[in-house]
Amino acid sequence: MPRSWRLVDSGLVSPPVSAALDEAILDAHLAGEVPNTLHFYIRSAPTISIGYFQRVSESVDIAECERRGVALVRRMSGGSSIYTDPGQLIYGFVVREEDLPGDRTESFRPVCQAIAEAVGSFGVEARYRPVNDVEVGGRKISGSAQLRRKGSVLQHGTILVDTDLDLMDAVLRVGGGSRGVISRPSERVTTLRALLGDPPDMDLVKGAFAFSLGEALDANFSASCLSPREDQLVSKLLAERYSKKEWNFKF
Repeated sequence: MPRSWRLVDSGLVSPPVSAALDEAILDAHLAGEVPNTLHFYIRSAPTISIGYFQRVSESVDIAECERRGVALVRRMSGGSSIYTDPGQLIYGFVVREEDLPGDRTESFRPVCQAIAEAVGSFGVEARYRPVNDVEVGGRKISGSAQLRRKGSVLQHGTILVDTDLDLMDAVLRVGGGSRGVISRPSERVTTLRALLGDPPDMDLVKGAFAFSLGEALDANFSASCLSPREDQLVSKLLAERYSKKEWNFKF
């Protein structure tokens, strides 16, 4: 019988709140207070999500971000800085280690393959490219990262539905993990709008991904909301970390 896990959809949220939500759900899961959870959100403004160990000045054109109104927020997980905006669906999947098959590298596969199937359901040929990408025609349409704490895993990432690639090129510096030599970050990515002309509704993308992930991991996702303690943690993390320049520009 499929396991019953939680689905939380936060909708449109500010960049600092988005980062706090990921950590609050992970902390509540670590404490055994909430089940495995698939979380969806969309950032309300163009944002650079900075990998935990990255130096901002090496990966981001800070002056251009200020001029264009692009926010910066440092996430918990490592990896390179990425551009996100309201045209991207962002997911966070918090799950026990034993519920993801394989070692740390292989554990990306079921989630990323579920993304590939969801993208493919709209009529494009998508494939999982290890370790943590989903590609269409050699261009990335989804990337993911993981953070592990005491038996709990947070895997989070993006699905590019209708992203502003020109703005991405303007604010991201080339390098920091791209495969091969490129002159613009957008050379390595694509979007569902670019592939289809008209992008699918975000709710359809969410539904396709949740269905494929449930099939992959023998689980049913039931719509729910954050617990009171998670709400409290979000407020605490905002005040102490994600709304502070000292955190977001710490390196």
